Amino acid sequence: MFTISLEKRNLLIMCIANFFVAASATMVLPFLSLYIETFGNYSDAYVQRWAGFVFGITFLVAFAVSPFWGRFGDKFGRKKILLITGYGIAASIFIMGYVETVAGLFILRFFMGIVTGFIPVSMALISAQTKKEVAGKVVGTLQMGTVSGGLIGPLMGGALADTFGFTYTFIITAIVISAATTFVAFGIKEVMAKEESKNEKRKRSMAEVFKMVFQNPVLLMIMIISLLIQTANFSIQPQLALYVNQLMEGENIAFLAGFAFSVTGLGSLLATRAWGTLGDKIGHEKVLLICLILGALFFLPQAFVTEIWQLVVLRFLFGIQIGGTIPCVTAYIRRTVPLSVQGEVLGYNQSFRFLGNVTGPVTGGIISSTWAISSVFYYSTVLLVIAAISLAVVLKKYASLSLSKNDLSA
Repeated sequence: MFTISLEKRNLLIMCIANFFVAASATMVLPFLSLYIETFGNYSDAYVQRWAGFVFGITFLVAFAVSPFWGRFGDKFGRKKILLITGYGIAASIFIMGYVETVAGLFILRFFMGIVTGFIPVSMALISAQTKKEVAGKVVGTLQMGTVSGGLIGPLMGGALADTFGFTYTFIITAIVISAATTFVAFGIKEVMAKEESKNEKRKRSMAEVFKMVFQNPVLLMIMIISLLIQTANFSIQPQLALYVNQLMEGENIAFLAGFAFSVTGLGSLLATRAWGTLGDKIGHEKVLLICLILGALFFLPQAFVTEIWQLVVLRFLFGIQIGGTIPCVTAYIRRTVPLSVQGEVLGYNQSFRFLGNVTGPVTGGIISSTWAISSVFYYSTVLLVIAAISLAVVLKKYASLSLSKNDLSA
């Protein structure tokens, strides 16, 4: 009779749940502006401005609160936090279907940012049950659920809105997330890795954890790199449709822009587990350095393409490199940080990523409006190169810390 271990069952359930939660975060992208237009007779400039505010506020708030969810998970149990945040996201999305003002939608997206701790806490839960030697492979597998959800989200949101209308799209999405969270409630049994020592179990204040991060140069640099990667990746996304329009004339510009956007995620989806497995073998910080260098090499030529197929190919190759960043960063934290505070540290790393979701579009918009859209590719390439050089210098100078956690466990 076929049986599955508790660890594998937990991983499978969290992959499914992360898929739907990640999809919910992006499902409003295709129709957010259209939904705001239904609230009143507004100018195009007003709608575009508030669409940016409404979308960005979720990530800005999540940037501030992610470490708190991680800390609460470390202290009270990560499964409990998954249930609170999962049902919280579902409730906020459900109410969005009945809101009638821009201010109301903004407030609900603000609240959604508060409860957006599901994915980093899920990583902490799976990481805690995983042996260090295979952390990259396991986290890479979990990340496949998150990446695929982010890919399907915009497509699912657009299709539902066209078929059922805005209100029912929010309701259906909320029901699905509630079902996924209920699946977690009854299917997940929280376990901890057995190698945690008494010293690792010692309770630490937030100030101590914050100090712990800043006293490890490699760990701090890896978190800063998470910010730089997200900033570089998101800098071009609001301008991508305009860039595609410059490359070709005719119909289906929106579809092709969406395809160019999604193909990056497809590359990440296909490569994330392989990068994590390679990191388990040669070191996750080394794989991260490789991904940064190759990412820069595939990002810069996007500024010189003359055909849409060239852009699609380069963005796919770029996505393959980006696919290695999250599993390697998470696995590195698993190897170097005590289990008792891993959720909080992963929360800090997620905060850096959320901040990049905000700084990327803002800086990309400023650069493209000041010079040209192609300038955004130069800017993002420079960020990736700076990240690679900084990581290489830190690894060379503090090589003894890269695979040791003595400083963190003291």
